Amino acid sequence: MDLDLRKVRYFVAVAELLHFGRAADRLHIAQPVLSRQIRALEKDLGAELFVRDSHGVTLTPAGRQLLDDAGHLLASADAARRRVRRAARGPGRFVVGFRAGVVVTRALRDFGAAHPHVDVHARRVEWDDQEELILDGTVDIAFVRRPVRDRGLRLLPLYSEARVAMLPADHRLSGKQELSLADLADEPRLSYAHPGPDDVPIRTIEEKFECVASGAGITLVPESIALQYSRPDITYVPVSDAEPDEVLLAWEARRRSPLIAAFVTAARPETAG
Repeated sequence: MDLDLRKVRYFVAVAELLHFGRAADRLHIAQPVLSRQIRALEKDLGAELFVRDSHGVTLTPAGRQLLDDAGHLLASADAARRRVRRAARGPGRFVVGFRAGVVVTRALRDFGAAHPHVDVHARRVEWDDQEELILDGTVDIAFVRRPVRDRGLRLLPLYSEARVAMLPADHRLSGKQELSLADLADEPRLSYAHPGPDDVPIRTIEEKFECVASGAGITLVPESIALQYSRPDITYVPVSDAEPDEVLLAWEARRRSPLIAAFVTAARPETAG
């Protein structure tokens, strides 16, 4: 049985909205057409995906399982299309992702010098999209930080660095030479996940600056952030017992590209010592 990815996309829309009418509007198709496609998918899979009753639409256990698998499945299909298109165009463009604080200049220069026919670009990625941008082909390879969802990726550990506390300049601990985690135990911490339906997660270093400077909370950041980013209303203090921050090189596991292998070689001297 071949799984129809179009039907899977339709299923995801209904599963996310739990409403056939709104899902049909999102997909720009008629609701009866959507209902037929979902029934056809259920027939293909031999499993009921939704419970439809007077109370609304809910996912069955089979539906929850498909929703768990669908994101990776659709991302892999999108990435395959990108790779095919890229192969058809030829190896003319190579995009390297990097997290804030990670310096990639030497790797880009070494790689570019060895491959003058390749148009090399750098693109910053964030904690919540670093894996997605690799898997969907937006970037070819990326310098990422843990935690990393490694499904579908190959990971090469590169180096670790100490973490420091980012504090408002007028904070009571800002003048210390060094801190421990115990010193920070009672301090409010910034939240990076979705703590509530109306809250917006913190994504970028610039957003961290604004939150810390305004007194919303403190956070721990890699030492390289302290070296590269400074503001008069922010201070950094080393935290002696904080878990180190690990930087890794990541690329799509199933992708076969001599350019990726070449960039891995070029990236190793970036972290030597």
